[in-house]
Amino acid sequence: MIEFETKNVELPMLDFGKIDRWLGLVAASHGKTIGNVNYLFCDDEEILRVNREFLRHDYFTDIITFDYTHKDRIGGDIFISLDTVGSNAADLGEDSLTELLRVIAHGVLHLCGIDDKGPGEREKMEEAENAALSLWKTA
Repeated sequence: MIEFETKNVELPMLDFGKIDRWLGLVAASHGKTIGNVNYLFCDDEEILRVNREFLRHDYFTDIITFDYTHKDRIGGDIFISLDTVGSNAADLGEDSLTELLRVIAHGVLHLCGIDDKGPGEREKMEEAENAALSLWKTA
């Protein structure tokens, strides 16, 4: 079950039924099923607070994923800063919906076991994000 909440921002105008179907397809493409996944859309101040408190990082980011996956059933809490997603979209010359969908998928991909911190991992994550975005059209 996927839930969507907000803190200090308004809920983005998205088709959440389609997002549920799409993320199910994304998880299935990695041999996983969706368990309890909670998205919290927030502002930069909230994601910075979470980053400082739980990860001891003192910087803004677009997404933080806490993984509670058990075997092949993914679960977790995913914080997304709509402020940073918006500024990243502008910096990349990308439309904000596509960038938001990429970040939403990014969280599920982390829960599926894809990392992006080590050598060569960022490229694997980008490939997985692009594959996820192509599934959006079929969801």
